[in-house]
Amino acid sequence: MKKMQKAGKFIFGCMVIVVFCLPVVFLFTGSLKGTEELRESLGAVISGGEGSFQWSFFPAYPTLRHYVEVVFDSPEFWTLFWNSVRMTGLILLGQIIVGIPAAWGFARYRFTRPVFRIYMILMMIPFQVRMVSEYLLLRRLELLDSLWGIVLPAVFSTYPVFILFQFFVSIPEEVLDAARIDGASETKIFLKIGVPIGKAGICSSLMLSFVEYWNLIEQPMTFLDTKSLWPLSLYMPQITEARTGVSFAISILVMILPFFVFLAGQEYMQKGIAAFMKDE
Repeated sequence: MKKMQKAGKFIFGCMVIVVFCLPVVFLFTGSLKGTEELRESLGAVISGGEGSFQWSFFPAYPTLRHYVEVVFDSPEFWTLFWNSVRMTGLILLGQIIVGIPAAWGFARYRFTRPVFRIYMILMMIPFQVRMVSEYLLLRRLELLDSLWGIVLPAVFSTYPVFILFQFFVSIPEEVLDAARIDGASETKIFLKIGVPIGKAGICSSLMLSFVEYWNLIEQPMTFLDTKSLWPLSLYMPQITEARTGVSFAISILVMILPFFVFLAGQEYMQKGIAAFMKDE
């Protein structure tokens, strides 16, 4: 009976993996196909004409031409790539400066708990609900159509604060009291005890934030009118029969950096998700 349960779990796990990986495999194999092969496979779908969808996961004549075109013949790709690097880097730096002390204060000082609960309510409000108010505020501050109009709201995101709170609140109060008896100030306790112990939570929150903001779509589309300021997540040329392979290649290139970040910090990501699911 246990063997059957294990086999069932294994089969179910394989099915889940296939479902989630199939779109990525579809994009990758499509990026390796030539224009003519893609036209034969997807011509009817893209042009809306007659014909049927025919797809092979093994290219007849694999080619890297689409990647070469994007990397070497598309300067706008690199412009948007560095926009994403700057935007994501500034957001993560801001969350380190703002989110870590905020989470420590909410976790260690009980009189802040009512404020923390109100703060967490904001996490449940989706961007679509806040969009109009944020737009009006950014227009009043003259931050529309600028990088800071995307960075500043993200710096004060509630999500990393919530994750870090779960790590900081688990630190035994006796450890902090012993440090106070030894004469350590609150700042020193935070820097010498809180930050090292909460390192796993800090890393997991930063990695989860990186994945989120590297793939940001709605905020740049709403607050940025100048296309030269767009992040890489919005770089997608019009999909035509001649540009299908390029579109596939761009999709794969956009995923490369988050993929390696995930591999490097998979353990921290799991701890962050576990902390998110943990009851206070």
